[in-house]
Amino acid sequence: MKAKNIMTLIACAGIFIGCTATVPKELVSARDAFQTAQRDLAAQLAPAELHVAEQALAKAEKSFINDPDSYKTRDLAYVAQRKAEFAHATAYILAERKIKNQAKEDYQTTQGTVVENTKQDLSDTRAALSASERNGDKNEKALNETITALASSEDQGKTTKQDLNDTRTALAASERSGEIAADRLSAEKEARLAAEKQLADSQAALAKLAAVKEDTRGLVITLSGSVLFASNQAVLLPSARAKLDQVSDVLLTTRERNLDIEGHTDSQGTDSSNIDLSQRRADAVRDYLVKRGYQADLIKANGMGEGHPIADNANAEGRANNRRVEIIIERDLHSSN
Repeated sequence: MKAKNIMTLIACAGIFIGCTATVPKELVSARDAFQTAQRDLAAQLAPAELHVAEQALAKAEKSFINDPDSYKTRDLAYVAQRKAEFAHATAYILAERKIKNQAKEDYQTTQGTVVENTKQDLSDTRAALSASERNGDKNEKALNETITALASSEDQGKTTKQDLNDTRTALAASERSGEIAADRLSAEKEARLAAEKQLADSQAALAKLAAVKEDTRGLVITLSGSVLFASNQAVLLPSARAKLDQVSDVLLTTRERNLDIEGHTDSQGTDSSNIDLSQRRADAVRDYLVKRGYQADLIKANGMGEGHPIADNANAEGRANNRRVEIIIERDLHSSN
């Protein structure tokens, strides 16, 4: 896909999505990173890496068109941003190497010039000494001038040698800096891919244990209240502990993410009693996850009462579905910086 097709796809996204969805910040960053790489040296020095970034951005744009609020769109945009930054850094490293090679060529040219000038100086000195020897005292002044010129030439040679050593040192430092930057980008790429695979594996494992879906809040794990608690109680049943053990084992594989625990009730009972019961149930699940090893400051518990039903409260089955606890894995990773 050519770069102009990327811009066409972005324009299409604006037409199809219109004003109903906000472009995710991850996609905005990915676009900016790609345009920066394209404007600078990547198109000339790292076309393969820029093409990979272009393909990744196309996937993110397509995902945004198909499902603007999808968590997948943000992940694809993040990957596209990193690939664009990698293309930009690769071009920078190649440019540094080009400068280094030019400096080496300049050094070789300078060294050759110094050698030729030295040979000519020696030849001139021999001729002057021969003439001085033939003419004796008459040429003593000329001999002294020649000696002075030789001393000056020697000093110039020392200065040239120091300049060459400084150039070698600067080139070596530049090369080490480029290698460090490349290693850092490679490590970040590997860490991101590993995190994406770990999250996908966790979602698959959770789907085997409970109802799992994605919405605007993040990845939602729904546990039936009747499985976790006795009627009108907020103490976890023994069977609930076994279920939460399985769920927490999976959650601990992505323990850097924020969790929201929401308790819900059906419409029976008063509003205040339902808020209180749902809060106590959310707290019980939160406390259990913390006990299992999840970081406490990453978990919030909220009692939602009866205000967010997912089924009709007019029948027993609907009320049973509304009595639930939801564990929401937020989209954004928790930052420890």
